[in-house]
Order: sequence, then structure tokens, then C-alpha cells
Amino acid sequence: FMLDVVPSAEPEAWLKKQQMVVGGKPTVAGLLLFSDEPQAVLPKRSGIKIYRYMSSAEEGSRDTLDGNTETIEGCLYDMIKIAVSRNASIIESIRVRVASGLEEVAYPVVAIHELVTNAVVHKDYGMTDDIHIRIFDNRLEVISPGSLPEHITVGNIINERFSRNRAIVRMINKFPDPPNKDVGEGLNTAFDAMRNMKPKDPVISGSNDRVIVVLRHEPLATPEELILECLSAHKQIANRDAREICFIGSENKMKRILQGMVKRNILEQVTGTTRYTAAYRLVQRSRPAAPELGPLFDQHDT
Repeated sequence: FMLDVVPSAEPEAWLKKQQMVVGGKPTVAGLLLFSDEPQAVLPKRSGIKIYRYMSSAEEGSRDTLDGNTETIEGCLYDMIKIAVSRNASIIESIRVRVASGLEEVAYPVVAIHELVTNAVVHKDYGMTDDIHIRIFDNRLEVISPGSLPEHITVGNIINERFSRNRAIVRMINKFPDPPNKDVGEGLNTAFDAMRNMKPKDPVISGSNDRVIVVLRHEPLATPEELILECLSAHKQIANRDAREICFIGSENKMKRILQGMVKRNILEQVTGTTRYTAAYRLVQRSRPAAPELGPLFDQHDT
């Protein structure tokens, strides 16, 4: 870092001047930014854990966990780059079923980068918990321990600025190709990138002990529209198929949607299927009989 950024200064004197070392001891910010492995000193506070769940359920389970949880460690600058690259790699490998067949899951890398950076630089490092990134079939969740700081709320987080970790935000911006621009535009950039791809907007929620930002792969189309799109290419659809293309985990919720379409005379249950094997198709509307065609000319016509 010194050779790239301030080659004329001596490391120890420069760190003291920047308040990264105080009273002969490194600060938390100093450890997180310049230690090769700050997790050795701050265990369970400064790592990133990545989970891949092969499911669209609201919560992940051991049964749907794909492989082992990955743990990323190192200084904050390195962790951000590694975590963004690893998430992009996992997401590129996902194939989900949509109305037209199988489709690759895609999120803009810039959105992933901004969310990971935001979680890392604004995390409450006083809490004994790592950052968690959960990748589902239909969404990516970034969970940062700690409540929203000061006057920041879920409602104003896009427009308001407040930095919990001012020293980290200021100093990481001095690194070559800094992960943050220090202008308070991180979440705005993530929202804009997602809107350009036209899925649903990211969702932000907060509590006393965590902030969660969710990027959803779900398109803007309603479940009914996705079902009709699927039936334009396939003869019938079952509850399980509909749940996959609509990214709805609840069998009962999808059943209500399908039965609602039956009541509106859009779908009908396929003959021979039961309540346990129910499949649906578009209502087969009978065509009116073609009128009989008389002679083209009256017998008196010439």
C-alpha cells in the first residue's frame, strides 16, 4: 500500500498520523485495512460467509445447501474483490426454469460489487458476527450485522448519507482502484443497474441486529402472465412447474393462483388428473361450426 500510494512516507509514522495506530496499538480500522489476516485478532467479526441454496424458499436449509459454506478472510480491500468474484462465479453456474425453458441467472456485477462493498464498509464491527451472503435460485441476499446508523432508515437510505465507520470509508478510498467512491452512491448504483435489467427492485430491510439487501431474479411479470407465457409453448402445467417459473415456494399459494385462473375461465384442469396430480391447460374453447356455403351465383344470374 505504501509503495503504491505514499512511497515517500515511512509506514509506522504514516499510520500514526492517519490514526490507524494509537498509543502503539492498531485501531480496529487499522487491523481491518492493513492486517494480512484481521480475522485472527477479530474472530467472528470480520469475515464473509457465502452460502448457495438450491431452492427459492424463504429460508435456506441444510438439505438444500449446495456444498459447504465458503468463508472469505483477509483485509477488507482483498475480501471485497474476492467475494464479488466468487459470487459472480456461483451465480453464473445457476440455471433456473422459466416459461421458455432453462435460463441462466444473471445479476449485474456492478450491483453485487456495490452491495458487498456497502456491507463491508458500513458493518458494525462491534457485533460478533460475519457478513453473510446467501445465494438462492431466485435471489441474492447480503446480510450485514448491525442496525442502520443514526438517522438512516429503510425509507431514506437511498437519499441520505451517514458513515458508521468514517475511518474505514476514508482510508479504503485511498487504495488503488478503490472499491468505494466515497460519494454515497453505492446503493443508488445497485438499484440503477438492476432496473436496467428489468427485474424487481432490490429490497432493503433492517432490524436491531442486521441490515438485509435482496437482489431478486424475479421478473416484473405477474405469476398469471408467466403461466400463460409457459402455456403458449407447452400443452399443460403442473403446480410444481408453475412454482419454478414464478419463483414461488409455497405450493398452496400457487394452488390459489391456478384455481383463481380456473374460476376466471382462463385455465381448466386436465382430464384424468386428480387433486394430487393436477395439471392445467388453457380452456379449450370450441370453435363455432362453419356456415354452409351456398352457390356462388343465383341460378338467375348470368
